[in-house]
Amino acid sequence: MQSPKTYKVPFTLLLTVLILSFFVNISLGSVAIPLMDTLKSIFNEPVTNEAWSYIIWNYRIPKALTAVLVGSGLALSGLLMQTLFRNPLAGPFVLGISSGASLGAALLIMGSSLFTGLFSFGLVNDVSLAIVSSIGSFLVLLAVMAVASKVKDTMALLIIGLMFGSITAAVVSVLSYFTNAEKLQQYIYWSFGSLGNLSWSQVGLLFVILAVGVLLSIVAIKSLNAMLLGENYARSLGVDIIKKRFLIILATGLLAGGITAFAGPIAFVGLAVPHLTRQIFNTTDHKILVPAVVLYGAILMLVCDTIAQLPTSANVLPINAITSIIGAPVIIWLLVRKRNMVF
Repeated sequence: MQSPKTYKVPFTLLLTVLILSFFVNISLGSVAIPLMDTLKSIFNEPVTNEAWSYIIWNYRIPKALTAVLVGSGLALSGLLMQTLFRNPLAGPFVLGISSGASLGAALLIMGSSLFTGLFSFGLVNDVSLAIVSSIGSFLVLLAVMAVASKVKDTMALLIIGLMFGSITAAVVSVLSYFTNAEKLQQYIYWSFGSLGNLSWSQVGLLFVILAVGVLLSIVAIKSLNAMLLGENYARSLGVDIIKKRFLIILATGLLAGGITAFAGPIAFVGLAVPHLTRQIFNTTDHKILVPAVVLYGAILMLVCDTIAQLPTSANVLPINAITSIIGAPVIIWLLVRKRNMVF
């Protein structure tokens, strides 16, 4: 295993690009704000128009921070799943955790059409959607973890996770069939994903959830490295497979579930970023890959969000569409090259 100091230049480059991407992201939007006024506002200096400062601090910076958190969390959870299942096409949502969050949102938005009065409590807003999505992902996570303690074969766990996703998707389809057009449109809008609906308090809560997921991932680094050569090899090194699998699933559940709850289901970032990272960092050592995918994922999501918000335009494209447009060709390219796609 190579020392992290060996990759000092790539890490410095990624960090520099991340900072530049962050500033570019907050300087562009439907309201044209001069770059110098943007910088002055960030450093709490007087600006030409006080409204610009309000826009930057209450809309653009929270959205940019959300993009950083979402990109980092999805990329890291994708790396965890690809290593756990030793499958280059495994993503952060293979365990059905995202589907659980989607089911929670579907029950809140569309459930009143099928179960009159049962799910019609309260108002459907960003906070209530985050709560029910979190509950949905948490319940599916508990189910997956219960199965993980009984199943010895990791590939069987992967199939079971996919089945959980199929079951929840089927329930969402039933709800969609019976709901009215207005509710269906609201759910579809949520499924597009959004980075711009979070307040400062919600960004702080998302940060705490993802921080716990990252800490659990760091604890599992040695086990992840051992698993690269198979579970039997890991056992020979004294790794408790059941315990570490439980830890990795919990970390992925916090990362992917928390992100889906607050930002909606966002595709391809978790699948593509680990492979893109390996093109720069030619290593399998998770001491290198974990911080690298966190930086790379944040950069990619900031770039996607900058493209999605159509600078100088009032229109905002669905972030899910942008990540898919960028992520899908990357996966195709990697499959055609057939490099760094096999563990």
